[in-house]
Amino acid sequence: MNSSHDTKTQLLSKRIEGFFINKKPFRVFHGSTNSTRILTFKQDEMIDISSFNEILSIDANNNTAVVEPNVPMDTLVEATLQYGLIPPIVMEFPGITVGGAIQGNGGESSSFKWGAFNQTCNWYEVITPQGEIIQTSPKKHDDLYRAIPGSAGTIAVLTAAEITLIPTKKYVALDYVPVRSFSEAKEKLEEMGTQKIDFLDGIMFSKTSGVIITGSFSDNPTNVRRFSRAHDQWYYLHVENTLRKNPEGWAEEVPIVDYLFRYDRGAFWVGRFAFEMSGMPYTRFTRWLLNPILHTRKLYQALQESGASQQHVVQDLVLTADTFVEFSEFIDRELDTYPLWLCPMLPDTTSPFQLNNIDTKSIINVGVWGANIPDYEEFLQANRLIEAKILEVGGKKWSYAHSYFTEDEFWSMYDKKRYDTIRRKYHATLLPTIYDKITVKSRHPIEKKKAVFKTLFGLAKLRIEK
Repeated sequence: MNSSHDTKTQLLSKRIEGFFINKKPFRVFHGSTNSTRILTFKQDEMIDISSFNEILSIDANNNTAVVEPNVPMDTLVEATLQYGLIPPIVMEFPGITVGGAIQGNGGESSSFKWGAFNQTCNWYEVITPQGEIIQTSPKKHDDLYRAIPGSAGTIAVLTAAEITLIPTKKYVALDYVPVRSFSEAKEKLEEMGTQKIDFLDGIMFSKTSGVIITGSFSDNPTNVRRFSRAHDQWYYLHVENTLRKNPEGWAEEVPIVDYLFRYDRGAFWVGRFAFEMSGMPYTRFTRWLLNPILHTRKLYQALQESGASQQHVVQDLVLTADTFVEFSEFIDRELDTYPLWLCPMLPDTTSPFQLNNIDTKSIINVGVWGANIPDYEEFLQANRLIEAKILEVGGKKWSYAHSYFTEDEFWSMYDKKRYDTIRRKYHATLLPTIYDKITVKSRHPIEKKKAVFKTLFGLAKLRIEK
């Protein structure tokens, strides 16, 4: 690939081999996270891959890019746009990394067409827990290639990937179609998913009010809106306010980068809870004033520092389209949490540990983010209620979020026999399992004011214990 990458990879391979020789488990430290779980690392039980953050090559003739796992979405998009290209799937938060999208599941409004981020990757370079460097693809080490997505770094350590790229234009032309029920939202998502469009998602503001949003690449803007500047309205608030004024729908064009990261400021709508933490009123002026700490990178730092994710239900659920209405009515009845984000996904039945590995024609992902629940036992109960419903309807859950499944419940959704077999084959049995990594095992203190101060002054960091 290149000398810098090869040197880093060889050094990392030796360190991993040392853990293997000493029969010592380890965890992978990336330097940042988009998980809502409170993470703690031990210095002598981790490998640090935060330096694997380079774009190794972009091939404009073959529409591919080779990148290291710690390359974030905004850096990747900035580089590929110079060639008039972008990845087919760009996660809505700029700090989400390539490795996180592959091993921890990644999708966005183009997922109705492309599926999860891993479905756009041609090959992976990994280091097995024995220290062996392997390039995997559908033609070489296919079992490992299929097992890496969704595995949360519990089978091998990802060091590079080749990503497919697609041509883009300067704008995304958006059409907003109002809907007045969950069943109408489902019908519109399925209907529009067959059209020649590039993006598709939706927002439900209540049980009887929502909007389905389609997007197509465009170079001919007539009504441009932006969402990345401090004085711009947060995207979801713009949609909600415009829907009130235009109950029959509307259209507008958004610059490509503003569109891809339209949910960055405010982290969809979860950022409103930062105002509770800071004691500030929730107004357009204060959103402008606090803009530096209201982008997702800062909000995730504050979340890790404060422990506040133990008071808010933040879950992404993957459902068959046939169970979407039942599940949404359940959320309305039990939690009354709005807005809800709707994102259709193409299934992937070739990657056994991916959340969109569901044998169905149509999948709808529902983002359930909100529900401030100060009482910890009630918070646990709300999450367990959601998990029980997911098991009942045959769905799955994104792994970034708090998980309280029992081990039997978790493995009822995935092929444990296949998982154990491939871990044995590639000498990964000393590593924690997916279940071990994503399950919340302890409660952490909540320190909101301290977290706001440390985040504002750039002092918030992931916990590393000596």
